[in-house]
Amino acid sequence: MQQSVESLVRLLESYRGRDKVIRTVCYGSQLVGGFLSRKAEADVSSHRLGRSLLLFSAQLSQCRTVLRLFDDLSMLSYSHSYGFGAEEEDAGVRWISVLTNVADQLYYPCEHIAWAADAELIKVKSDKWWLFSTVLWGVSLLLGIFRSFRILLLKKKQLRRCTGEGRLLNFGTFPSFLKPCHDKLLCRQMRGEVLSVLSSMADLSNAIHWMPPGFLWAGQFPNWLVGLMGSISSVIGLIQMDTGSWF
Repeated sequence: MQQSVESLVRLLESYRGRDKVIRTVCYGSQLVGGFLSRKAEADVSSHRLGRSLLLFSAQLSQCRTVLRLFDDLSMLSYSHSYGFGAEEEDAGVRWISVLTNVADQLYYPCEHIAWAADAELIKVKSDKWWLFSTVLWGVSLLLGIFRSFRILLLKKKQLRRCTGEGRLLNFGTFPSFLKPCHDKLLCRQMRGEVLSVLSSMADLSNAIHWMPPGFLWAGQFPNWLVGLMGSISSVIGLIQMDTGSWF
């Protein structure tokens, strides 16, 4: 019990860890609140609790938006260090990553302007800026899915090659100093990419929901479904923070 509490404390002491916890609680509250608020006719008290949880979720979402006001420099630093991905061996992964960084970098100022407009700090309409930020978020998620699929394809080929080399080594075809690749490591990396795809797809479904009406299923998700998709993505994010302990 004490070890679990200490792990949670360490998680909350880091900015990224705290953001992931807040995100998980935010979407979890929306999931439960969405379910309870639908029981208006059956149970008034449950409906009241559901509405309270939805308001709590909205406040946590606003909290994360404010905290992201300070993410521009860290994102710029990451984009600068990655550059054009000279260290990436695969050109497809490299350029997808570069485009993802561009979309992520542009996302922050668009969201900041939208937030400032809603807070009446600047005199512009926030609707179009929220739309720009949602589109950029969706583009980033879609590119992330493509990147993960590309990496999975490359890892699968590498795993086949390593497995083949391992069989050849067993027959003594290769010199003794050659060793087969780490199959377990490759499989763990592939499982990590699969989780990334599932997380991005869950978030992308919500991003489409927040697009203007008429675009696919925009505006058609009930609160509980938005909460469910966000909770799936958030839990995966928490798992990925400690990949070594889960795979």
